[in-house]
Amino acid sequence: MILKRLFARRPDKVEILYGAIVAAARQEKFYAEWGVPDTVDGRFDMISLHLFLVLDRLKEGGAATQDLRQRLTDIFFADMDRSLREMGVGDLSVGKKVRRMAEAFYGRVTAYAAALEQGGDVEAVLRRNIFVDQPTQNVAALANWVRVARTNLNSQDVAQGEVVFT
Repeated sequence: MILKRLFARRPDKVEILYGAIVAAARQEKFYAEWGVPDTVDGRFDMISLHLFLVLDRLKEGGAATQDLRQRLTDIFFADMDRSLREMGVGDLSVGKKVRRMAEAFYGRVTAYAAALEQGGDVEAVLRRNIFVDQPTQNVAALANWVRVARTNLNSQDVAQGEVVFT
């Protein structure tokens, strides 16, 4: 046991940061209070939203944070691959499913960025991507949370591996 602790690999800041993103995306308020579907797709959407917010913040670091942004994206897709395999998805279809998830993720990133940077309708983007076929009475609460979280992240040194969304 002592040797295990001595030689155990410590997570690097990217793994710690990604863990914080996933933990924040799992907050009960999103699902129980605001009506985000507590499904595989709903969880994917919330992790994607949180990851977008961190990647958006890191974008301001330019080339200095490019590697961190890429590694975060890589760990996200590795996690999605692992999750699909744990759910029993066959090896032959995992790649196709991850590719669809990548397309969905990058589509959402583009939509979120446009809505936040160009003063667009954040509520409409959330309604279209997260609240599909769901009552959307709480979409305004989630949209407000996104704006507040983005502001809070702007005052944090996310590149050091720590993040607090609200």
